[in-house]
Amino acid sequence: MTKVVVGLSGGVDSSTAAAILHHQGYEVIGLTLWLMKGKGQCCSEGMVDAAYICDQLGISHHIVDIRELFQTHIIDYLVTGYSKGITPLPCSECNKTVKFDAMIKYAREKLGGKKIATGHYARIRHNSETGRYELLRAFDRNKDQSYFLYDLSQDLLEVSIFPLGEVLKSDTRRLAHEYGLKTADKAESQDLCLVESNGSMRVFLNKYLAPAPGNIVDTEGKVLGKHDGVQYYTVGQRKGLGIAAPKPLYVIALDTVNNRVIVGDRTKATQTECVVSRVNWVSIAEPLRSIRAEVHIRYRSALIPVTIIPLHGLRARVVFDTPQFSIVPGQAIVWYEDNKVLGGGIIEKFSQPFGLEKV
Repeated sequence: MTKVVVGLSGGVDSSTAAAILHHQGYEVIGLTLWLMKGKGQCCSEGMVDAAYICDQLGISHHIVDIRELFQTHIIDYLVTGYSKGITPLPCSECNKTVKFDAMIKYAREKLGGKKIATGHYARIRHNSETGRYELLRAFDRNKDQSYFLYDLSQDLLEVSIFPLGEVLKSDTRRLAHEYGLKTADKAESQDLCLVESNGSMRVFLNKYLAPAPGNIVDTEGKVLGKHDGVQYYTVGQRKGLGIAAPKPLYVIALDTVNNRVIVGDRTKATQTECVVSRVNWVSIAEPLRSIRAEVHIRYRSALIPVTIIPLHGLRARVVFDTPQFSIVPGQAIVWYEDNKVLGGGIIEKFSQPFGLEKV
């Protein structure tokens, strides 16, 4: 039997993924990563539920303490980003650098396993012509999580299994009930684990960044209001500005040097292109020239036709066919060809909003 180490968070998806592999005849081993203290799907009660699932399936359960790794690569990463006026996306960073890397390392060194599996909704296919492993959307487009997996390397795709890639979410619940899993009716996690653990992103940030009051200004530099700290704002934000204006105003930039939140109308929060860094060409080799593709500028956003121009140093320029609202530095932008993830990266900067140079 092939030995597969399954990442168990204590939720219904990972539990069902483990049960599916177990019933298919794999030698399944449960592995839970201890990421942080406090409540959350990944920790505390999640560990208890994961252990219960392993007991139900009659498989062993291991807990690996990677809190220090999570602190360095996720918490410090988030805090540094927010302090610099960007809005980091921790999930894709956590998947590759923390979860998948830690799982395969422990599987190989401690358990003698060569394959890992998770409850993500995505698919992997090997292309015999190119020799590459391709990352594909899940069959259930409403649950597809390929956006958060774009940064996986070829080595990680080769050893990973996604049992829910061709399963509808409704079937996941049904299978969980058929297998008699304790987590069959467990509620879905609705927030980032850090938000879920702390109650809100603001509460989390307050643990690491002190409030720093400053001015909210327009693109001419006129003071319109006050803020408690740039870390509490993100590009494209409209609510919570506390400004009375004849037309809606949006955050269009965060000036950390002068501690200012810059606002403007919707047109000034609209971009024609952006520069992307830390690019990972996942399903194809890096092209030598520009390519056409469709992108998600955030999870669950509509697909947008673009031209992608590769740049030196794992960077790319993404030019939108039509201007786009709220291009947020720090967030992931992922490009597709039909159901195939071609690659993706982190939004580094966008084209300068009109008039911002005057501020």
